[in-house]
Amino acid sequence: MAQRKKKKKEIFAQGNEAIAQGALLAGCTFYAGYPITPSTEIMEVMAARLPALDNGVFIQMEDEIASMGAIIGASLAGRKAMTATSGPGFSLMQEHIGYACMVEAPVVVVNVMRGGPSTGLPTSPAQADVQMARWGTHGDHSIIVLSASTVQECLDMTIVAFNFAEKYRTPVILLIDEVTAHTREKIEIPDQKDVEILSRVLPSVPPEWFKPFADTARGVAAMPPIGTGYRMHYTGLTHDVMGFPTSRPEEVNEAMSRMFRKIDQFYPDIQMVDEYLLDDAEIAVIAYGSVARAAHLAVEQARERGYKAGLLTLKTLFPFPRPAVEKLTKRCGAVIVPEMNMGQMSREVKRVNSGSTRVKTINRVDGQIISPSEILKAIV
Repeated sequence: MAQRKKKKKEIFAQGNEAIAQGALLAGCTFYAGYPITPSTEIMEVMAARLPALDNGVFIQMEDEIASMGAIIGASLAGRKAMTATSGPGFSLMQEHIGYACMVEAPVVVVNVMRGGPSTGLPTSPAQADVQMARWGTHGDHSIIVLSASTVQECLDMTIVAFNFAEKYRTPVILLIDEVTAHTREKIEIPDQKDVEILSRVLPSVPPEWFKPFADTARGVAAMPPIGTGYRMHYTGLTHDVMGFPTSRPEEVNEAMSRMFRKIDQFYPDIQMVDEYLLDDAEIAVIAYGSVARAAHLAVEQARERGYKAGLLTLKTLFPFPRPAVEKLTKRCGAVIVPEMNMGQMSREVKRVNSGSTRVKTINRVDGQIISPSEILKAIV
């Protein structure tokens, strides 16, 4: 007698709820945050779900500065930790994000983008925090910035964010916009045993031999939780392999080079894109977030009219997926970049393009979404 296949669990959820679900599947056991539109539902779900776990901790902090400090501390103590915010709160977090980069704390920060600057448009969508996600904190630093355009991707990319944070021992920022955050649709919840979970590397040597920031083949140092017998010294100052502050040029150069190399040498693993109808495309649309969904329909409508259009959806924003973009700029007659800002990602596309093809932009900053018809008009 044939066995019936186990039905996959499906739920009707919004993007913010899917992010919280993804975090729990990825092993997040610590959340600290401050409520802010349009990310608040993430916090609400974590507030309900985490205390129900044996080791789950949820804390509402007094502000976003404290929230970022709390998740860094939890991460150094061995927890998988996350916070979520929007533009104004993300601005407040920048100093601590820099600290997380320097001490190489694996944390996940979700930014549900809204109109700005300042308090801007609290309930309207935008994609204006792209460059801040990459360069918001001062100084040269490596960081990973991801994006999601569907509710299913909100769940999936949150899991990826935690895995990248642990694998590369780095802060990971997940950017979505208000439309993606509040869109509701049916998604599949994977069984926990089917979810690939990565965790930070632990020391393989006894405490007396351990060097907290020693170089390795991958550039990622082992990371024991504080309180497990291994001596750790964390500082925002540039430090040597033992974690102590240093201003010796050779030690500074070694530390900074390693922190960049641990990301740079694994670009093929980190730089993720989705391609749609690009094999024979003469016109390419490059989009991310909710705008990618509008672009998907626009490309289909253009094909119906006889135009060879295709779509490249960016799931990794930084490190910028240059190889995928460069390939299109070299063979397509035009590249169109629609985004809800004044041109933050198009600057990266133009930098890679170097005059190879025409780069057309579609920009909105009025709190309204970019429609398929606007993108179709640019194609035809």
